[in-house]
Amino acid sequence: MLEINVIKEKPQEIIQRLAIKNIDATATINKILELDAQRRETQKKLDDYLSELNQINKEIGILFKTGKTAQANELKEKTAQTKIQSKELDAFLASTISQMNDLLVQLPNTPHSSVPKGKTAEDNEVVYQEGNIPDLGKEALPHWDLATKYDIIDFELGVKITGAGFPVYKGKGARLQRALINFFLDNALQAGYREIQPPLMVNEDSGYGTGQLPDKEGQMYFAELDKLYLIPTAEVPVTNIYRNTILKASDFPVKNVAYSSCFRREAGSYGKDVRGLNRLHQFDKWKLFRFNILINHIKRSKKCANMLLRFCRNSNYHFVP
Repeated sequence: MLEINVIKEKPQEIIQRLAIKNIDATATINKILELDAQRRETQKKLDDYLSELNQINKEIGILFKTGKTAQANELKEKTAQTKIQSKELDAFLASTISQMNDLLVQLPNTPHSSVPKGKTAEDNEVVYQEGNIPDLGKEALPHWDLATKYDIIDFELGVKITGAGFPVYKGKGARLQRALINFFLDNALQAGYREIQPPLMVNEDSGYGTGQLPDKEGQMYFAELDKLYLIPTAEVPVTNIYRNTILKASDFPVKNVAYSSCFRREAGSYGKDVRGLNRLHQFDKWKLFRFNILINHIKRSKKCANMLLRFCRNSNYHFVP
């Protein structure tokens, strides 16, 4: 989530950089700034009321001690009205903050200035290419035809059992799937990663913790009765292990690896005509998670430390030096 202070300092720069993603954030940014000004004004009024209440309460105490009961009671009546006004301001402040946070979580991170603007794959910039792209020839078969030919993946059977996007792996296809999962997990373990077997469902707080909510709920399967979401990637539950958790310097580097089934609704027209193993509703994936901190560099660099603290505030991580 973008920090409100960053938005206040560079609103036009953020609007321009989000435009690279074809996002017009002008109205959202302006509304956030309007709500922030409203928040600060309301907070000041509330602080003034509370300060006035404290002062009046002190005066009431002195009046009672000196026997001026009538004057003390008059002031008490005044505090009753001030308390009502304070409660109204407090409720208005909470509503303002809630509205502002609802807009803030909808703003994506800004891309680097070097990222080119584009809408299709053809607009992407080729940075590096390894080796030669093979020419498969006219007789080459796509993977969905090969899967049918060797009876290793059955897309139609998946449609019968569940629906489109839920393939059934059969025979050597199932064995290959399982072997690849074990192969990658074992290699990660040898590299020092700790294996995690996470839940396949997460709550709303976890969805917000990794940015799936509030704008990607349409892509997630939701269990209405229990208010739980099927995970779109193991990144969601594994990252949320550290949500609202204080990590010490001695905890780093954090190295986890997890395999999970993943579920995505892939709602909308995008990818609806893609065939085979692309744009599936259920698929298997393993995920590497590594969280590093260069302690010595941070100690030497105030700038690095400030960048780290900003990251921690944005991602619900905390650093204790």
